Amino acid sequence: MSLVDLILEPLQYDFMVRALLVTAIAAVVGAVLSCWLVLIGWSLMGDAVSHAVLPGIVLAYVFGLPFAIGALVFGLVAVGLIGAVSGTSRVKEDAAIGIVFTTLFALGLVLVSVVPSQVDLSHILFGNILGVSASDVVQVGVLAAIALAVLVIKRRDLVLYAFDPLHARALGLSPRRLATLLLVLLAVVAVVGLQVVGVVLVVALLIIPGATAHLLTDRFSRMLLIAPVMSSLCSVAGIYLSYWLNASSGGLVVVVQGVVFALVYLLSPRHGLVRRWRRTRTVPV
Repeated sequence: MSLVDLILEPLQYDFMVRALLVTAIAAVVGAVLSCWLVLIGWSLMGDAVSHAVLPGIVLAYVFGLPFAIGALVFGLVAVGLIGAVSGTSRVKEDAAIGIVFTTLFALGLVLVSVVPSQVDLSHILFGNILGVSASDVVQVGVLAAIALAVLVIKRRDLVLYAFDPLHARALGLSPRRLATLLLVLLAVVAVVGLQVVGVVLVVALLIIPGATAHLLTDRFSRMLLIAPVMSSLCSVAGIYLSYWLNASSGGLVVVVQGVVFALVYLLSPRHGLVRRWRRTRTVPV
């Protein structure tokens, strides 16, 4: 079988076309946002929000609503609770994140165990990208377009906030409002990624692309190009591998991204481990 056949055969099936489309959309918008998350140091926040949406998904099923609505509501609730706990007590933000996301995730598991449903828990936790419908594609596309549009429109303000919040305040911007905007976008993008890799692995789409791009360039503008291109290619490759290996689609999407990160970590021309090792070897004693 030729390479062309390997590429074209999966496209004969509508479910594969929808899977590839949704995966590419989620990969691009997640990668763009991940550049800010990595730069600010909000990796744990992405993990918290992605796990905290589980009870919203279960409640959305109970009330017959789209899963995205419930997930988005609880993602915003998680963001609000983290801010409230850390801002009104002696508890630091990292502890507040751990408290809120574990509590909400546990609540979701309890709801899953007591609410009778035909929904497979593994599809919620690990995604069901091959089972997305046409309406899911539209839903993901709309949410991703909104998030991407806001990131593009507010790009300069958000970059300034990421690099120097004090300078942003001096220019008349509100760091608190910009942080809130990023957190809301984080909740929206987490909902988009849920369709691909589920609650457990969605944080990978929000962290790995930005971290990989950060090892390849020192310029943020280039990160915003490298991250989505790399993420979308890795994600599409993961879907193709899942088809030919008959393995978990969401899992392979994340594995491919992790492998690329490992290669960049080792071989990056500027910040790779091999490059730094060679540089230390050439330094005279």
